[in-house]
Amino acid sequence: MSAPRFYVPQLAQLASGCLDDAEARHAASVLRLSVDDRLELFDGRGREAEGRIVAISRGSLQFEVLQWLDRDCELVHRLTLAIALPKGDRQKTLVDAATELGVSSLIPLRTERSVAQPTDNALQRLTRAVIEASKQCGRNRLMEIMEPRTIAELNTRASLFDGEVAPVLPPLRCVAHPYDDAGRRKPLAQLLSGARRAVEIAVGPEGGFTEQEVVQLVADGWQAVDLGPTILRVEIAAITAVAQIAAWLHRTPA
Repeated sequence: MSAPRFYVPQLAQLASGCLDDAEARHAASVLRLSVDDRLELFDGRGREAEGRIVAISRGSLQFEVLQWLDRDCELVHRLTLAIALPKGDRQKTLVDAATELGVSSLIPLRTERSVAQPTDNALQRLTRAVIEASKQCGRNRLMEIMEPRTIAELNTRASLFDGEVAPVLPPLRCVAHPYDDAGRRKPLAQLLSGARRAVEIAVGPEGGFTEQEVVQLVADGWQAVDLGPTILRVEIAAITAVAQIAAWLHRTPA
């Protein structure tokens, strides 16, 4: 059984340190860890280490770093999910799956048919869910919860990769669109061919994007895609699309 994992944001600067109060209480009261037990520590920016507990109590856990680990389970290219958030606990289902599947960034969308508003409190909950999912799945780089955007704000950007060197190939930009009388859709699998590159996928709210929103996206270079013959709920549509894209990005080139 692998050692329990803990999130330590300043890990890269430490040879020893303490877990925060909540993590320490979980280690002592729930996991029943003891002095000399091993830990896996990660900073959410790609660094990971093996650690050892040197002192522990209900509200405090001190550790030392034993060795730095070299493990990278990120996708070979960035995957960005822009999505109108579903209601309630379905948001956590969405975030858990997106984190586990390797999504790099999640952008909450404000759309005409949005049913859940990405408030500051909601974004904080999503960030906490990312940390918990990363602890469980073994990712060392946190999926970024970005600032909410409208469709117009997506369209005015040449790329969603703030502050990064532009990729050699432009991102493949797809919009899941279950209602299409204009014949614009292609199967997502059909687009996932050729040279692998970064992907941006947009998923609308219950009822889908409005026709005007789809027209805006398509005019700006987003390709309308089909995820199958049935109408999927928001989080299921996102998971279906992300799983296909992640499998393509993981695939060993021929």
